[in-house]
Amino acid sequence: MVHSAYDSFELISNCPTKIEAIESYGPKLLIGCSDGSLKIYAPDSSGSDRSPPSDYHRHKLQKEQYALERNVAGFSKKPLVSMEVLESRELLLSLSESIAFHGLPNLGTIAVITKAKGANVYSWDDRRGFLCFARQKRVCIFRHDGGRGFVEVKEFGAPDVVKSMSWCGENICIGIRREYMILNSTNGALSEVFPSGRIAPPLVVSLPSGELLLGKDNIGVFVDQNGKLCQEGRVCWSDSPNVVVVQKPYAIALLPRYVEVRSLRDPYPLIQTVVLRNARRILQSNDAVVVALENAVYGLFPVPLGAQIVQLTASGDFDEALALCKMLPPEEASLRAAKEGSIHMRYAHHLFDNGAYEDAMEHFLASQVDITYVLSLYPSIILPKTTMVAEPEKLMDISGDSPYLSRGSSGISDDMEHSLPSLLESEESAALESKKMSHNTLMALIKFLQKKRYGIIEKATAEGTEEVVLDAVGDNFVSYESRFKKSNKGRGSIPVTSGAREMAAILDTALLQALLLTGQASVALELLKGLNYCDVKICEEILQKNNHYAALLELYRCNSMHHEALKLLHQLVEDSKSNQVQTELIQKLKPESIVEYLKPLCGTDPMLVLEYSMLVLESCPTQTIELFLNGNIPADLVNSYLKQHAPNMQATYLELMFAMDENGISGNLQNEMVHIYLSEVLDWYADLSAQQKWDEQTYSSTRKKLLSALESISGYNPEALLKRLPTDALYEERAILLGKMNQHELALSLYVHKLHVPGLALSYCDRVYESLVHLPSSRSSGNIYLTLLQIYLNPRKTTKNFEKRITNLVSPQNIGTPKVGSANTVKSKGGRGAKKIAAIEVAPDIRVGQSSTDSSKSDGDAEESSEEGGSTIMLDEVLDLLSRRWDRINGAQALKLLPRETKLQHLLPFMGPLLRKSSEAYRNLSVIKSLRQSENLQVKDELYEQRKGVVKVTSDSMCSLCRKKIGTSVFAVYPNGKTLVHFVCFRDSQSMKTVGRGSPLWKI
Repeated sequence: MVHSAYDSFELISNCPTKIEAIESYGPKLLIGCSDGSLKIYAPDSSGSDRSPPSDYHRHKLQKEQYALERNVAGFSKKPLVSMEVLESRELLLSLSESIAFHGLPNLGTIAVITKAKGANVYSWDDRRGFLCFARQKRVCIFRHDGGRGFVEVKEFGAPDVVKSMSWCGENICIGIRREYMILNSTNGALSEVFPSGRIAPPLVVSLPSGELLLGKDNIGVFVDQNGKLCQEGRVCWSDSPNVVVVQKPYAIALLPRYVEVRSLRDPYPLIQTVVLRNARRILQSNDAVVVALENAVYGLFPVPLGAQIVQLTASGDFDEALALCKMLPPEEASLRAAKEGSIHMRYAHHLFDNGAYEDAMEHFLASQVDITYVLSLYPSIILPKTTMVAEPEKLMDISGDSPYLSRGSSGISDDMEHSLPSLLESEESAALESKKMSHNTLMALIKFLQKKRYGIIEKATAEGTEEVVLDAVGDNFVSYESRFKKSNKGRGSIPVTSGAREMAAILDTALLQALLLTGQASVALELLKGLNYCDVKICEEILQKNNHYAALLELYRCNSMHHEALKLLHQLVEDSKSNQVQTELIQKLKPESIVEYLKPLCGTDPMLVLEYSMLVLESCPTQTIELFLNGNIPADLVNSYLKQHAPNMQATYLELMFAMDENGISGNLQNEMVHIYLSEVLDWYADLSAQQKWDEQTYSSTRKKLLSALESISGYNPEALLKRLPTDALYEERAILLGKMNQHELALSLYVHKLHVPGLALSYCDRVYESLVHLPSSRSSGNIYLTLLQIYLNPRKTTKNFEKRITNLVSPQNIGTPKVGSANTVKSKGGRGAKKIAAIEVAPDIRVGQSSTDSSKSDGDAEESSEEGGSTIMLDEVLDLLSRRWDRINGAQALKLLPRETKLQHLLPFMGPLLRKSSEAYRNLSVIKSLRQSENLQVKDELYEQRKGVVKVTSDSMCSLCRKKIGTSVFAVYPNGKTLVHFVCFRDSQSMKTVGRGSPLWKI
């Protein structure tokens, strides 16, 4: 867009001689005239001080009339073609009939390159001090040697007459009649770039960036130093330029009828046109552009950037204005930021009003404007009531009135209010367009908020962390009221002085609404799953209204509103069971969803977990109980809660817990589980007894569990359980309990005489035997089998007063373990000799302690047994027991218990292996005895040999310690039999450890 980038001012008027070349030196102008003279002009205000300072070349041209200061006649024989001030070397390079160098400021001749005679174009590389020039079809390269001379470096040929040239890095770009080429300054290799124009001569312009601008008639093409095209567009001039100079950010071209200024930013728009007819030369000075006519000189002075920015902003060329802002000097950084922010704001409103919503948001973002300002453009977005939301009328001081678009808006924009054939069609089309535009505005808002969110959330998090640290160290300077004034809904209430968290709450609340309004429920859900500061009250109302239950659950979860979340989840699960029309989410919800929600809460709020787990305990018991177990909720707490609220699930919980960790369950819970089983079994027994269907051999699943629990666990109280058993049933349970109380005789009597299952009695004996066999302090574990043997042999005695003994056993005053005598006290029956019986004993006679068994009989019992000898005995069971457990029974005692009438042939299965093993043991022990005796003799023989040692002491024998003769003194001999010492010397040298401390010796 056209604006005034330069002000034109006439510096020199009515020059007496035609101007051929022009150059600036500091504030002065050097003009080469057609008569070969050099005229020096200076500003009128420069006064009488004509001596230039050392940094004279840095002075700028003055915007005032210039006057002739000096005229150097005969500066060149022919008119100057061009000239250039080499500021770093204080030289003036001029091209006329040849190339000459003059010193500045006195213009003394330094050097003349005679080989450049006839040259028509040159280029100077100030960095390296290299000069290249073209003469017809030859290109020569010279190097300044740092003094007063130049040294020729290279000379190359060209395909045609060179009309324009410029250094490009280490190479040279030349423009000949029909094309541009890159000349390698090292080897002279040429590479084509592209053809030149057909109308205008070639034009090569070096840019500050190192690239080149090549002219092709009225088009300027950008290439890099290797001649490759740059993808940055083309500069299209109004006409073919004669000369182009670059002064950032503009390119100024000298056209036949005027001077044209264009921006160097794509698409290189026209900035300004300065009408100057018959312009012949154009020059870039320090801070201005100088244009020479035939007899006058004009200066194009840049308008201050601030003024240009104001012009561009007012005319709506915001991109160009922003580009100029970047060129403001560093010392004006605050001004630059303010101007850029203002331009971005105006540009954003301009784009928003014209429907470019995403671009508008980019500029709102660049302006660093508060998000509340942008959200004021969206009245459909509900924001939390905080102190940070500005009033709408205060926000429109730059943009003026703007049409607000919202998703709920049904209004029609100005460009849509007219000319449709049908009013109905017009309304429908307008509504559709409004909805589309509203969606686009919200999508742009979402992108804006997402880009702003990271920084705001980071500040809010840091602010929260800082407050926690202050609380931890006991900060007393911030009052309680100014900190966390939180409601029962987590972050729903924002702390009063929490600026960053207020802004975060506004942003997240608005972002959630925008996502929902644009149908991005899944993205909204992800927002809630992460760290967020959404306002609970506003978001809860919106989510409930639109049935976004998944997002609502996540909102409750992230704000620790678990009661509300679980109530909603339970309601949704119940709704999923109905036949009503359901959403996809409700169809997916199952009771297991509540269990999954409760899992993370086990460690923080176990009572909440127990409360809401009762809702799904019936429908998914296994998952719920696994929740209790895996969540490390105290087992006693769970058991107590289940006992009160779901007693029917108590046993299931205890079973699963016992299965997971058999040793981890406490004795209290073990006792609880057994009592639960027993209660169920007693109820089942009562029902069957009422129906007269009870059978002792009937087993329900619960009874099997009870029997297994009674046998496998030990944490319960058997006395308490025994009191609950009926006297005429559940004998197997009673037997196990009696066994736990070490009442083995009563337990075995139940198996034999009540249950009539000898196999169970034998299994019972095996368990007791195996539990005692490894205890070193216990008496013979095999006596339990003798107890069973006595029961088989004395059935009448063992059943007599059975109920009375059990009654006395479970009474409080008699609870305890009765004393049990040894089975060895049983008197022998008949005339069998004790010696013969002892010869066939197989087991060692280790006594059974009182707590191990009560199976032995007293003398009175033996007498009673003899009196009842005529009673029926269970001989078959006795013989079976002896044959099957012969290796665990003390044979001598067993034989004493057997009746006299027992036939030996019936005892063969018992006596045969017993005698064989006894004989084998006898032989083995005899061998061991012989070996021990032999070993004893060997040791004695070795001892005698050691005692036969002889030491010969002569008159020359010396003490190994004191080196004196032994003589008739008491001496000692070391075990090696050779070392002799005085006994006194040895005794005194014990601390010295000469041979070995504590070594044995012989004293003689």
